[in-house]
Formats: sequence, C-alpha cells, structure tokens
Amino acid sequence: MAQYSAQLDGVFVALADPTRRAVVRRLGRGPMSVGDLASEFPMTLPSFMKHVRTLESNGLIRTVKSGRVRTCVLRRERLAVVDDWLAEQRRIWEERTDRLEQFVTGEDNS
Repeated sequence: MAQYSAQLDGVFVALADPTRRAVVRRLGRGPMSVGDLASEFPMTLPSFMKHVRTLESNGLIRTVKSGRVRTCVLRRERLAVVDDWLAEQRRIWEERTDRLEQFVTGEDNS
C-alpha cells in the first residue's frame, strides 16, 4: 500500500519545505535552469542546491546538464503518489461519514 511506502514519505518530506514547494510550482510552468530558479530565492546558490538535491533524490524533479547549464524538469508522474494517497484518505473519510449519516438518520442502505 502506497500510504506506508518510503516513496510517499520522501515526497512529503520534500514538499514540507516552502522553498521546495515554490520550486515545484515554478517548474510546473516548464523547465528552468538552476541559476534562473535560484535567482528567485533569497539564498546562496549552495543553499539552493540543497533544495534541488532533496527534490531530485525524492524523484520530484530531474536535472539535465548541458555544458555549464543544469536544467531542472518537474516529474509530474511522481506527484501521483501524493494524489493516490489523498484519494484513498478521501474515500475512507467519505465512507465513515456516510456510515455516521446512516446511523444518525436511521437509514439502512444495505
């Protein structure tokens, strides 16, 4: 089950930081070089690279180096892990509230 996987844990850890979420949001508009991405954040390049490495090690982005330019690309398919987990949680809670509603109203749908 995906909810207990190390993949899901890693994605949530990576997305827990506001800088990394902003990078993911920005890359949602298209690939961008690390230098251009870093210029949008008030931190040094080495500090920014730690965020890039965290996102990359958890599979949320991939980087491609061409000459001296490293470009970041969002891996949208990796976000499906979070989407699947949220859909499962939504289903569980909808079933629980449906049972509570049936209990409170005395309706029996079985």
